[in-house]
Formats: sequence, structure tokens, C-alpha cells
Amino acid sequence: MAALLLLLPNADRYTQKSEGSRSAKEHALNGGIRRYHVASVLCQRAKVAMSHFEPNEYINYEKLEKNINIVRKRLDRPLTLSEKIVYGHLDDPAKQEIERGKTYLRLRPDRVAMQDATAQMAMLQFISSGLPKVAVPSTIHCDHLIEAQSGGEKDLRRAKDINQEVYNFLSTAGAKYGVGFWKPGSGIIHQIILENYSYPGVMLIGTDSHTPNGGGLGGICIGVGGADAVDVMAGIPWELKCPKVIGVKLTGKLSGWSSPKDVILKVAGILTVKGGTGAIIEYHGPGVDSISCTGMATICNMGAEIGATTSVFPYNARMKKYLGKTGRADIAALADEFQQYLVPDAGCQYDQVIEINLSELKPHINGPFTPDLAHPVSDVGAVAEKEGWPVDIRVGLIGSCTNSSYEDMGRSAAVAKQALAHGLKCKSKFTITPGSEQIRATIERDGYAQILRDVGGLILANACGPCIGQWDRKDIKKGEKNTIVTSYNRNFTGRNDANPETHAFVTSPEIVTALSIAGTLKFNPETDFLTGADGKKFKLEAPDADELPKLDFDPGQDTYQYPPKDGSGQHVDVSPTSQRLQLLEPFDKWDGKDLEDMLILIKVKGKCTTDHISAAGPWLKFRGHLDNISNNLLIGAINIENGKANSVRNALTQEFGPVPDTARYYKKMGVKWAVIGDENYGEGSSREHAALEPRHLGGRVIITKSFARIHETNLKKQGLLPLTFADPADYNKIHPVDKLSIVGLADFAPGKPLKCIIKHPNGRDVQHPIAKLNEGSSACGQGHKVTGAFTRAGREKQPF
Repeated sequence: MAALLLLLPNADRYTQKSEGSRSAKEHALNGGIRRYHVASVLCQRAKVAMSHFEPNEYINYEKLEKNINIVRKRLDRPLTLSEKIVYGHLDDPAKQEIERGKTYLRLRPDRVAMQDATAQMAMLQFISSGLPKVAVPSTIHCDHLIEAQSGGEKDLRRAKDINQEVYNFLSTAGAKYGVGFWKPGSGIIHQIILENYSYPGVMLIGTDSHTPNGGGLGGICIGVGGADAVDVMAGIPWELKCPKVIGVKLTGKLSGWSSPKDVILKVAGILTVKGGTGAIIEYHGPGVDSISCTGMATICNMGAEIGATTSVFPYNARMKKYLGKTGRADIAALADEFQQYLVPDAGCQYDQVIEINLSELKPHINGPFTPDLAHPVSDVGAVAEKEGWPVDIRVGLIGSCTNSSYEDMGRSAAVAKQALAHGLKCKSKFTITPGSEQIRATIERDGYAQILRDVGGLILANACGPCIGQWDRKDIKKGEKNTIVTSYNRNFTGRNDANPETHAFVTSPEIVTALSIAGTLKFNPETDFLTGADGKKFKLEAPDADELPKLDFDPGQDTYQYPPKDGSGQHVDVSPTSQRLQLLEPFDKWDGKDLEDMLILIKVKGKCTTDHISAAGPWLKFRGHLDNISNNLLIGAINIENGKANSVRNALTQEFGPVPDTARYYKKMGVKWAVIGDENYGEGSSREHAALEPRHLGGRVIITKSFARIHETNLKKQGLLPLTFADPADYNKIHPVDKLSIVGLADFAPGKPLKCIIKHPNGRDVQHPIAKLNEGSSACGQGHKVTGAFTRAGREKQPF
């Protein structure tokens, strides 16, 4: 037997007495919504609507200004832009305890956005609150359930047919509870937000990890799980650990083949997939003005890949230009009046500073299997040959929420046009995903779409598609080693096509286009030549394209459904026999006792993202049915005991079987279980299903070296204990066949570690003395320090 000391990250979230602990219904009945949600109630000197779709919901810069001034006086120091917007949305700026990286803030976001895959569970949870209507402007966006097969129109028709039940549920739930509904074909949630809802100084939370895309318009836009979104929609203050602020100073100017994507690819290489955890990445410096508004959105979008809470740029002329072109010149004019609150103060201090000279930045390509493995494009071919990665590119894919703007499509078309002029087409298969119906219609009108078709491209639906695994790929067999290049944001194992042997690399759309024409990773468009149809060699020139169309955007088809003024008569259908939707039942309550003799469902080896915990792709169809989607629990995680995925030992039968089946067996037998994880457990998507599923199947504790921010929060929201080892090396002291007990739960508190008793089977030989480990201090709870270390004693079996 051995004892470990475990830390509960941010433990005060369980113990803090706040209105967030009251029921949403009780809070609303006591006037909470009207009393607190000032963003849509208080008047200001010039009433400007948040969006065209909500003419009676106004931007409230006066409230932002007032809160910032209160906090600045209290702190008596210059503020970063991130602090201005975050503290400007405090529920109680006069009394809120503020310490970066330590205290918890109670905030009042301006609005909520949900994509269709996560909106199902969020709306099911909101329905269970009993409230009649959402407290803040909220929208649902249908972008995740459209599978890429044969092209945009056909794929969209098929998706509408297959997902009719889910779309009807989301549409009627939106109408009943006052939520705007963007129909399938509208586009990707983040592009729609940038075009219509984000603005300088806004605080927006979204049930998708790439919500930070809106930072390209100077907003604090944060990805969360559905339960957090429900808190905000119910009018309850939203809690966020006070973020640290990492400053990225940009100097110089982008030129040639270098693009905004290269900025975040470079930053990812510096900070790694967890280097931004608990922090907002704030870009500043003279180089900012050389980047377009949509380029800034690209950089903020992929900040999710470094674990950042969000990313943001200061308000500038490029944002003003974009607001004007998207029909929001009135917002730009108002932002001009309040500009001092939409940029950082001179002399503000960052927790860390990174400096990048854009004039020296080279085109980058990151991968495979992780978005922080950065290579200059000039080097990746040689690295691939050395590492044994396939250099021939099977498919090039451009678009996604990260890179599907008008400028992105224009630069890609500029590359394709040069190839066509020399009689060439893409050697690799090539697909294009427009970011929105507005982008699709505009690139069709302006000729970009036809150029991309002519070079061999297939235009897909305005949706996420292959970026999230919604790709019915036919050109390879599962298990076949191959390479793809994309302008997406993530490249985890099997993410795009469910093939663990697909080596996916992420780069800019123009580099994807150039590499697809060449057909190989060994091609460097800055220096290498192609051979035209006439046998003559030529070199691609660096692409140039307008950041915004010369004419107004073409809005395309009208795909928005306004919620009625009174939705009380609207009926929302959830069939009890549905395989897609399932009303939620409360989880069992904690009995107040320690968790004793838990079995270990799986000890995970290495990277374990939310894709490993709750796969997307074909499983997306079950996002509204908790029991059905729980059949994918941890099927992608590698079991340290045998090095296999979806194969774990059933401790009660000693037989190996799938992870979900084993968890269900334990639940049936009334046995509690735990998961042991590695570093940055739960990185990636905001999907709360990765927390709901283990809770539903009887899990109680997840113990890891460290957690990704959103996943840790989601686990707490669903009643699981996310614990971290006081000493990460103690991961090695737990074996898959052990039993665990977590003791001290009755009186645990912030800064007070819990103890884990490890019971090894057949332990008999040596009685170890108590040994002090982890000298020094470790962060726990609300930034309190844990000194001393934990003890480990008892009997221990031979190494597993």
C-alpha cells in the first residue's frame, strides 16, 4: 500500500459560496437576470445595436468604461487590453478580488454562441433549468454535422435529411427560449461571429474551443463547455480564473509568402500545446497594423492549440475597415469614441513577452500529429525524409474556421491562377471549404471559386467538414500511411479521417495550394521551380490579394431564423425512443464519504486529447444522446498496460475488452472507477461530452500530471474530481491493476491537498518508511501554495 498526495486544481470552485451555486431558476426568480445583465439594459450616449439581428440589444461601452476606471483606481497601475475587457465585465468591480493567475473572477459576458454539436447538450441542460428564456443574446450555428463527400450542394442536402431530427430540435428550442438559429449551410460558427457578432471590447463565450477567433475584432471570446454557457444564458455570473497575460510583440511587416498563419505556427512552436494555459495571449506592437482583421482572427483562432484562455488584438484601422465592409460602420464609429479602453495602457506589464519580427518570419508548416511541431516550409521535406514521413501529398485541404476568409481564398486563387497559366493542375487531391455563405457567394461572384475548381479543387459545403473528422474519405484504406496538408488548426492522430496513419500538417492556405500543385512536401515555393505543360520551368510568385472585396460582400442565401418575441407556445420534441436525442436525468449525488477502493479503468500513456476521450467524426450524430455517445469513451486513448487503444483489463473478470464496455460493467456492478492521465490531459476541443461520458458511466476521479483548462472546468461542472499529482513523477507509482482511495473529502478546502491511498495487489515484501517528496511548493486551488509534500508509505509489489 502507498499514499500519494493529490492536488485539486482550483479547488475553491467547489467550495466558494456564490450565486453560481444556487439553481438557475431560483436566481432568475429573485431578479438576478434583470439586476445583473447590464449589457442589454443600460442606456449609453449613442445607442448602437450589438448586431443587425438584435436591434434592441445595445453595446454598452459606458459600463465597460466605468468598470475599468474602478479597477484601475483599485490596482493603481496600467492595464493590458485583456485586463480592460475582462475586468470591464466584472459582476462587482469594486469588491472583486483580482490577482492574475490566482483568484476567480465573476463575470457578465455579453453573449453566447453554440455550434450544433455542443448546442444539443447545452440546450438540453438549459431546458432542465426551467427558465422561460435566455438572459443574454445567444445563437446556435449548424456547422458540425455536415459530412464532406461529393461537394457542397449534395453534402448539404444529405446532411439536412440525415440530421432532420436534430436540426428540428435546435430550431424549435431556439424559438422557444429566444435563441437565434443559423441553419445548416450558413457557415462555420466562428466566421459567422466575426461577420456579425464580434466587436471591439465584447466578451463572448462559445461552446467551441476556437471561439477566440473573435479576438481578431478586438473582443475577449472564450471557448467553454455547455454547462458554462448555460450559466450565462440563465443569468448567473460566470466564473473564470483570473488569466495571466502573455504579450506577443510584433515588429516589422509581413511580406511575400509569409502570412498571419505563420505567426501562430511560430508561437505554437515556442509555447507548445500547453504553454498558454491559464493565460490570454495579447498581441501588440507596430507589426500589428500590417495584418488584416481576418488575419488577426486566424492568429487568435489557433491560439486554442497552445492552451490559451483566448487571444486578442487591440482595436485599429484594419478592424474599423472590416466593420465597415460588413455593414457595421456604426460600431466602428462608437469604438473610435472609446478607443482608449480598447487598446492596452502604455507601460502595462505582461507575465511573459515574446517578440516576433514579421519581416524575418518565414512560412511555416507544423506537424504531424501535434500542432506545435513547427518547421520552416524550406526544411520540412528533408525532415520528413529523415523521420520516415511520407513526402508525397495525397490531399490538400484549405478553409476551416481558421483560414476561410475572402483574403485567404484570394491568395490561394492567386497561386492557382499561376499554375493554370502554365497548364498545370494540382497533383494532389484538393478541397476548398468556404467559411460562410457570405464568403461562398462572394468568391463565386468574384471568380475565385472557379479558379480553384479549374486547378482541380472541389468546393465543399460551408461547414467544418474534414477539419473535425466529417470526411467520408475514399482515396485510402484505414491503416495506410499517407500525408495530407491543411490550413486547419489541429492535426491530432486520426482527427481528420479516423486513420491513425494519416500524417497531417497545418500551414497557410496559399502554402497548401502550392504544395498541392507540386504534390510533395519537398517543394519550397520560395526557391523551387515547377515545370509547365510546355516543359519550361517557372517559379511561383508570392501571392497577393485584396483583404476585402472591392464591392460589398454578397450575403448569399438568407439562412437565419429569428426567435419569435414570445416563444412560450413553441413545442420542443424529444422522442423517448430517439437514438439522437435524450433528455437528461440528474447524476447520483455524492454521499459525503471518501472514495474508497476505486478500480483504474485505464492508465493513459502519452497525449490524450478530447478526440481521444470522446471522438468526433461519425460520433457527432450522438452528441444529443448521452448514453449512446458514451460508447466512444476513451476509445482513442492508449492503455499503458498493453500499448493498445480501446483495450483494457476488466479487473473483475481479468478479461481485456473495449473501454466503454468495461466502464459499463463496473457501473452495473456498482464499482466506482478512476482514470490516470499524463500531461495536458483533455487538450483540444471544448466538448463537454469528454466529461459527461465518464460521469455517466460511473467515473469519479481523473488524476493527471496536468489538465487543459476547458476540460478541467467541464469535469468539475459534471461532478468529477480532476486531481493533479503534487509531484508529476508519481504518475509512475500507480499501476493499472491497483485500487485507489481518495481520503479527506469531507473537509477538503482550497490549498489543502487530498491523499490517495494506492493498494497494490499481492503487496507483501518491504515496509517503506514515510518519505518526504516534492520539497518546495506547488500551486493548488485559488493559487494557494502547498508546502511540504506528500508522503508515500506501505507495502509495494514488484514493478509492474
